[in-house]
Amino acid sequence: MTIRQPIITVLGHVDHGKTSVLDYLRGTTLADREAGKITQHIGATEVPLDKIKESCGELLDLFKLEFNIPGLLFIDTPGHEAFSNLRKRGGSIADIAVLVIDINQGIQPQTRESIEILKSFKVPFIIAANKVDLITGWNSKDKIFIKNLKNQAENVTKYFNNNFYKILGNLSEMGFESNLYHQVEDHQKTVSIVPVSAKTGEGIPELLAVLTGLSQRFLTGKLEIETDAPAKGTILEIKEEKGMGTTADIIIYEGTLKQDDTIVIGGLDSAVTTKVKALLKTKPLAEIRDKKSSFDKVKEVVAASGVKIIANDLNQAIAGAPLISVQDKSKLEEAQNKVKEEIEEVLVETGDEGVVLKADTLGSLEAASKLFQKHGIPMKRADIGNITKRDIVEAEGSLENGSEYPFVLGFNVTIEQELETRAKKKKIPIIINQVIYKIVEDFEKLHTERRQRLELEEISDLQWPAKIRIMPQYIFRQSGPAIFGAEVLDGKLTPNVEVINKDGKVVGRVKTIEDKGKKLTELIKGKEAALSVEKLTLGRGADGGDFLITNMSESAFRKLKNKKHLLSKSEVEVLKELAEIKRKENDLWGI
Repeated sequence: MTIRQPIITVLGHVDHGKTSVLDYLRGTTLADREAGKITQHIGATEVPLDKIKESCGELLDLFKLEFNIPGLLFIDTPGHEAFSNLRKRGGSIADIAVLVIDINQGIQPQTRESIEILKSFKVPFIIAANKVDLITGWNSKDKIFIKNLKNQAENVTKYFNNNFYKILGNLSEMGFESNLYHQVEDHQKTVSIVPVSAKTGEGIPELLAVLTGLSQRFLTGKLEIETDAPAKGTILEIKEEKGMGTTADIIIYEGTLKQDDTIVIGGLDSAVTTKVKALLKTKPLAEIRDKKSSFDKVKEVVAASGVKIIANDLNQAIAGAPLISVQDKSKLEEAQNKVKEEIEEVLVETGDEGVVLKADTLGSLEAASKLFQKHGIPMKRADIGNITKRDIVEAEGSLENGSEYPFVLGFNVTIEQELETRAKKKKIPIIINQVIYKIVEDFEKLHTERRQRLELEEISDLQWPAKIRIMPQYIFRQSGPAIFGAEVLDGKLTPNVEVINKDGKVVGRVKTIEDKGKKLTELIKGKEAALSVEKLTLGRGADGGDFLITNMSESAFRKLKNKKHLLSKSEVEVLKELAEIKRKENDLWGI
């Protein structure tokens, strides 16, 4: 068994410094191109053990580290979307994550989303509280944060502590205990926070030390691999490269991948079987976007490693999908079935009713669907790719059937203008965003509005409850029909409804409601108007100053009672009073 380097990914809210932290790691430790320095590979930054020791310096004694890992592999595509593609069956290929939080801004929406995704994929994490250098008056004499903290002015320390404890409080609300890394007693129960500056490098040695220490203490068993075993990996990105054609950026997390190996990769519709034509790694210090000359061709890569592959049919593959190499041809069908099963686990119609979810990659789809499930958002279909005519048509069908969920939700995807226009015309709600948190938030708002609208439609033909008072100073006619001024004390009065007195006797039917010669369709609480009431004779069933309540059938009462969350407080009070009157004759009325 060989111990591989742990795979570390970086997440966090936009502009909190995810990329800057990695840039500092590369910039300070890649001071020159001599052998033994850090090598930046496709989609990844490898920090070998000797560079960790050099950076940590005196911290090595503090942490009492006995090294058995070859280094650290940082995935060089920070952000929660990229993290979503670091997937494998049952979880993530990331062994540990660094959640970057701007100490001056604290936890933001994408921070919360990142935490939710880490929880759903069961990935342990530590926090890099970045941008301490932006704290007014911060004195950064040393690269070691805990040394600098002791030398700050009182007002600076107070500001730091206020922001720090706010982060602790927010994390506690989300179910996580946390503390400064050197004050953590149980790293399995408490999240370590390492304050850093990606600009000055303060805290970066501690960040590397904590990651190395935690990896060695808790991940050793997980990091054991057989280097001669078939390779397992995941696709970070599929893209067209000038002079190369379609290529795939892969993270290999198990075994060894060799040139000319047969591989099975996940596609949209099925498993794709092809052969590796070339394995490419970027030269030290080279950028991924550079020309072909920036790559070194290699014969093999051993886990854990990032690599670019060239092969036929890669255009059929999807980001976030698995890769399995096949050394024994008799195992080919087994590998194909494994890949198919893993794809099908995510690409599944989840119910007869629900939203249509579209995402750009398999990893994004899985991350989004997990969060949707947590928030109780049902999905009719979850699929990869931009929003299509089929998606709109499917939502139209849901709309016509009176479903609560005629929504199309898109994570990191687009929609053509023509389709968007059609959707608006048909009143199909489409929500597209690069932040799942925002999609969920917008959906819940629109869904609540739609659900209430549908529920109101269900009871729209029912008599609305109302309690009125006959105003004795405004009696214009006593009968045939009775015409008088009335005030609505509770609820909402509409025409063509029976009214009863306090004894439960039907005394008449409201024919019209008028105000200054204008007929009204309703009269709400606190308003006054003239009523024309058929069959009522004032002085018999009711008189000036009396109260009247709108009458309704027992079945109508039950329907309104079941939807009382749609009624105002005063309307509910009218229902209660109506029930009390009716139950004088029938104890079980409306129950």
